[in-house]
Parts: sequence; C-alpha cells; structure tokens
Amino acid sequence: MFPELETKRLILRKIVENDAGEILECFSDEEVLRYYGQKSLESIDQVKEIIKNFSEGYGKKQLIKWGIQLKGNEKLIGTVGFQEWSSEHKKANVSYALFPDYWNKGYATEAVHEGISYGFNELQLNRIGAIVFTQNSGSIALLSKVGFKKEGTLREYMYQDGIPFDTYVYSLLRGEAKI
Repeated sequence: MFPELETKRLILRKIVENDAGEILECFSDEEVLRYYGQKSLESIDQVKEIIKNFSEGYGKKQLIKWGIQLKGNEKLIGTVGFQEWSSEHKKANVSYALFPDYWNKGYATEAVHEGISYGFNELQLNRIGAIVFTQNSGSIALLSKVGFKKEGTLREYMYQDGIPFDTYVYSLLRGEAKI
C-alpha cells in the first residue's frame, strides 16, 4: 500500500491518473523546468504513462513520488519523491517541484523534510542525495536548511533546452538528519 504522509499544512499522497492535468500543467511550466533537467511534458497520454511508471517503480522499490496538496484542497501544488532508490545500498536521490504560486512559502521545505524523514525511518535509507543546478539558489537554500551538505560539482552534468549546466551534488546521511 502506498504511504500517505501528513505535515502541519500538507498531504503527500499517491499520484493517480486523475492528477494528469495538474502534472502536465506543472511540468510544462517554463519556470518550474528552468533548473529541472527535463523536457516539457506535452500531452495527457504522456503524463498518464509517467504516472503508470511511478506506480510500477514503487512496486519494484526503485522510486516513490508523492503529489503534494494543501490540507483541505484536492489540487496538487507539486511533487516530491525519491528516484534511484536502492534498498541494497540504502540510498536514494530526492527531487521536488512546486507550481511557482507556491514558492517561497515553506511548502517545499515542509514536503522535503517529511519525505526525508520517511526515507530514513521507513525505507531505512542511510544516504539521501540531491543534484541541483548551480544557479538554482532556491533549491540550494532549501537543501541547506534541511541539513544537506554540498559534496562537489559535476561539470556540465545536465542539459536543459540543449544547454549543458554544472550541478552540485548534495547529500544527507542518516546520522546527520534532524528528523
């Protein structure tokens, strides 16, 4: 059964096919994708396939992706989750995205904190990593706020719109986490 998480203001829940329109809207927004390293999503069918892949990936213990919603509101405001999840190596990488209307309100920090708490306590991860574009000051601040440490720079590691970008590698170890 897919875990539903709750914070003071948010519910992190399974992304379902009915969320396809909101996911398409989020992941076709130029501001959201500016530092995400992914092409814009283009169709509901494409999104439905991605949602199916989320479900299959969770079943295989390879990824987990939650939809983020405000309590009392069914509309998604973004996503948070883990990819490259390895039970054997007790590690995963975190990713998150919110609609711009919800930036700078603490929602991403709240969602990421709850996600990493789940990762350490329930998934028994030892290391949670993050890859962030060097220009993404918002994400850099969020990761620092929740305790991640910068490990280094990956030169021209990700492409966005055909342009290579340097990224930072961040990590948080179980023993360092304030959860």
